[in-house]
Amino acid sequence: MLRITGGKVYDPANNINGVVRDICIADSRIVAGVEGGRSIDATGMIVFPGGVDIHTHVAGAALNFARAMTPENQRAAAKFTHTPERRMGIGGPTPTTFATGYLYAGMGYTTVVEAAVPVLSAKHTHEELRDTPIVDKASCLLMANNEIVLDLLEAGDVEQAKHVVAWLVWAAKAYGVKAVNPGGVTAWKWGKDAKIMSEPVYGYNKVTPAKIVSSLARIIDQLGLPHPLHLHCNNLGAPGNVATTLETMKVLEGNRAHMAHLQFHSYGGDDWHSMRSEATQIADYFNAHPNLTADAGAVLFGNAVTITADGPWQHLLYQLTGRKWGNLDVENETGCGIVPYTYKGSNLVNAVQWAVGLELLLLIKDPWRIFLTTDHPNGACFWRYPEIIHLLMNADARNERVRKLPEKALKRIVLADLDRQYTLSEIAIITSAGPARALGLKQKGHLGVGADADVTIYNENPDGELMFRYPRYVIKAGEVVVEEGDIRAGHDGREFVVKPAFDEKIEEFLRPVFQQYYTMSFDNYPVELERIHRLEIAACH
Repeated sequence: MLRITGGKVYDPANNINGVVRDICIADSRIVAGVEGGRSIDATGMIVFPGGVDIHTHVAGAALNFARAMTPENQRAAAKFTHTPERRMGIGGPTPTTFATGYLYAGMGYTTVVEAAVPVLSAKHTHEELRDTPIVDKASCLLMANNEIVLDLLEAGDVEQAKHVVAWLVWAAKAYGVKAVNPGGVTAWKWGKDAKIMSEPVYGYNKVTPAKIVSSLARIIDQLGLPHPLHLHCNNLGAPGNVATTLETMKVLEGNRAHMAHLQFHSYGGDDWHSMRSEATQIADYFNAHPNLTADAGAVLFGNAVTITADGPWQHLLYQLTGRKWGNLDVENETGCGIVPYTYKGSNLVNAVQWAVGLELLLLIKDPWRIFLTTDHPNGACFWRYPEIIHLLMNADARNERVRKLPEKALKRIVLADLDRQYTLSEIAIITSAGPARALGLKQKGHLGVGADADVTIYNENPDGELMFRYPRYVIKAGEVVVEEGDIRAGHDGREFVVKPAFDEKIEEFLRPVFQQYYTMSFDNYPVELERIHRLEIAACH
């Protein structure tokens, strides 16, 4: 049992905004009251629900591929030495599993979503998620280039496709569905891409990116998954991609969708020399369409590693930069591309990207629909979130940084014209309450009775970056896991999955397909339940 006394509580899901009150914990949940147990005096401190990262890349084959490609990052990274409370690990742009859990917890985050998992490598991903301590986990299954599903859409058999999608989600023990460059990764296996929403994907006559997006969004809503289609649009990162993003949003009208790393999809211009921000146009449409949520995918200057299932984009980035490049096609499902990258404040394109992420967070009016991410490790490492929080809360600091951008960039952005400053309550929304609601995790993101006892306590400090970088206490499931910057306990997090309804006879259709096309046998394909540590099945509605 634990009682937190005297702190200013920010719990926007329950309309509590800086009220001094006690938080009581028993049996890993928030309760109305406790008798006895430990007490933490949080007088002069800020109390938040534990952070929830709705889109990050922290586990699986792609991360190992990236670590192997960038040994220089591992050599320069911070090291976690072995102690009775923690295991060894390496930080840097792509932290190892143990370090990932410690770094998230050390920043006040207690739940993370691995945003891109192929079924074929899901077993390994779950092993790494199990090795990521403290935080609770969930994952999104890559689906928009699954050739079995696309073949069914080509044949017009959407009902059969729905049962296949549901079976694959359960086979992978995933929580949601991720669509990456719909149709583009399938085309990339032939050296092509899918840049126009209305044009057939290479190798198909009827399947277009628009059809893939609309079909998957509708299927997911029909299956009642708690989280909507998690969408990485076509034409990621390209000048002028605002047109594709707006067209995609229109395709989604009538269905829920989550727009992943929206910053990378909000550019105007005809080429790299004329690239400009179109955050205002995107925000105006987004504000008027409540069926959508998004995460920012903000960029920060410095070293990063770009890791994405969007193979065509990664090859283009390699051509543009001449940096290392790795590509991997995942049989009939998806692909992977990796290019290390350095964002530079002196670079026009990078300056626009940096501004766009902040502009979207400031221009989208409802903080319950736009969430703080960097598409880790693509835009920046997750452990740099406090830098973004500081810029959102302090317009003077933001404008001081804007003035250092190249003169050409200032004419392509609107950031200097925005004077909005986030409140502490709004920070609690974009880092915790909002993502939890968008994920359908009703026990997360708030401090009401019955919620998971995931609590972060900060020393109140006008320097937002310093305040959010070093919590005084982090409590996971009622246990103090971080205190004064030190790991106090190696709590094992849970993993959330869903089991949508499907016709059991769908396996009669899938088995011969696997025998003909897959290198893995059908019986070895699904993830066994015993591989999921502390599994919790979320309800479909």
